Amino acid sequence: MDNLADPQDLIKKFKALLKEEKFSSQGEIALALQSAGFESINQSKVSRMLTKFGAIRVRNAKMETVYCLPAERSVPTISSPLKNLVLDINHNDSLVVIRTSPASAQLIARLLDSLGSAEGILGSIAGDDTIFTTPRQNVSVETLYKSILKLLG
Repeated sequence: MDNLADPQDLIKKFKALLKEEKFSSQGEIALALQSAGFESINQSKVSRMLTKFGAIRVRNAKMETVYCLPAERSVPTISSPLKNLVLDINHNDSLVVIRTSPASAQLIARLLDSLGSAEGILGSIAGDDTIFTTPRQNVSVETLYKSILKLLG
């Protein structure tokens, strides 16, 4: 049994660890939580927590790739400053390509995917600073491009 059984204690410790920006693997986070008294934590549980809280991998000041929590813990909104992170929006005959500031693509893609079919979005794939978004059936790429441009441009 864990020394600290309260789930809120686990969440607080988990978030505090990610704020340190020094953990490059889920296993390292699990070991740190175990050392803090949460013996039943494993890599699988850490993975679920990272997803739940929208953690992303970024480069820290030492240029190490580490996990951290985004500034906004919920799905970003159109009025949020995240749209300021969009550098360029373009398209071809198949998809819309959005270029963002480094480490911002996943947050912007999350916003787009939360809008989904209402804006004609079938889905998005995000890397570090680039997003590929494809339209749903019966929506042209040009229409999707104009919708995204209106939202983020």
